[in-house]
Amino acid sequence: MFMKNLIKEAVRRFVESSKSSKVQLISHFDTDGITSAAIMSKALSRARVNFSLKIVKSLNDDFVKSLPSESLIMFLDLGSGSMQLFSHLKEVYIIDHHEIKTDFLPNTLLINPHLIGDREELCSAGIAYLFAKELDEKNKDLASLAVIGTVGDLVKNKGKLNNEILNDAEVVVKKGLLIYPATRPLDKALEYSSSIFIPGITGNSQGVLELLKEAGIERENGKFKPLLDLNEEETSKLITSIFLRRKDYDNSEIIGDLYLVKFFNKLEDARELSALINASSRAGFSQTSLALCLNNKEAKKEADKIHARYKQELIEALNSVASGIINKIEGRDYIILNAKDKIRDTMIGTVSSIIAFSQNYKEGTLIVGMSYNGDKIKVSMRIAGSFNGNGRKANELIGSVMKFLEGEWGGHASAAGCTIKKTDEEKFIELLKKKLEVEVVQI
Repeated sequence: MFMKNLIKEAVRRFVESSKSSKVQLISHFDTDGITSAAIMSKALSRARVNFSLKIVKSLNDDFVKSLPSESLIMFLDLGSGSMQLFSHLKEVYIIDHHEIKTDFLPNTLLINPHLIGDREELCSAGIAYLFAKELDEKNKDLASLAVIGTVGDLVKNKGKLNNEILNDAEVVVKKGLLIYPATRPLDKALEYSSSIFIPGITGNSQGVLELLKEAGIERENGKFKPLLDLNEEETSKLITSIFLRRKDYDNSEIIGDLYLVKFFNKLEDARELSALINASSRAGFSQTSLALCLNNKEAKKEADKIHARYKQELIEALNSVASGIINKIEGRDYIILNAKDKIRDTMIGTVSSIIAFSQNYKEGTLIVGMSYNGDKIKVSMRIAGSFNGNGRKANELIGSVMKFLEGEWGGHASAAGCTIKKTDEEKFIELLKKKLEVEVVQI
């Protein structure tokens, strides 16, 4: 198997080089990046490798130039689109699953599923885990982190290597409602759910109680049972009540596989752990996210608090979109949400993703979110519905616009993003609209 052989060769070279060089880990700040960093940090600590770690939002020329040229550099969940920046570095390893945009350099070893096309869909945490396992079989206990990273990055759990990871993690997979956390009281899960936005329910405790009363679900011993403990009849009634409020839902959107992993000596919903990690890091507390991944119970408590605040802010952001507060530009099969300073730049991607999966727009519709970040603008692009609706590819669309602007960009077919100068705000919108209008004519 090509990927396994590539990882085996990378580990062989890494072990030899790390004997005489300090290792610098650079990882992305989302769930996939944080879980990748946790896996690699634990594996290198066990191997007694001298290393340091930095968590970053993105790569730019100035940051890369600041890296020690004599160190062994390993990029996690980023780097595939920035290899042209690494020529001055002695030895570079890239563990990533994003699009490869530049030519290979002789000093760089890339481990990326794009090298083998679509035959295996892995996230960066999955690759990092397989690397760690090749380094030492004892690292099999880190498999749960790879599952959390996979769930957090919306990568479909398919293929032999993903199945290997699921088996190593001893994951419990159950069919159920895709509202999380599935292990927490149902009323709270519904009220604070950001995975499925239900008008009048999400963010509304009274609306939740009315929904549960309608579904015939009552408290037991003073509290509602968790979603996982609902029987078949209760689950069916709850689904019916949700459908009555959102007739545009289909079964595939709200019913699917729930992944339960062993964490803190009990089964936890992988989606909830992913959300805790993501929220804490995006709120500026990446060290809390990392400590949580490494089973620090105090970090878990702190992450719960951060996540509660994050979810409330996210619900407010979604409501601001629904109420029309956010500037909205709509065209044929696209919508541009220019939030300016009304939604944080670290949240605009999540908002765009939720809207893309909301069924409010037909499959293939392009969802573009924009948010200010100092003198820059964060842009997040998603394709509504499936992972590649109507053949559109978000990374190709954003790349075609960024040819005319300065800034970093990257992503996948279903989700891509870029950072542009604030002064290019109107130019970006006009270039994108022009590109989409040409696309319509070609259709």
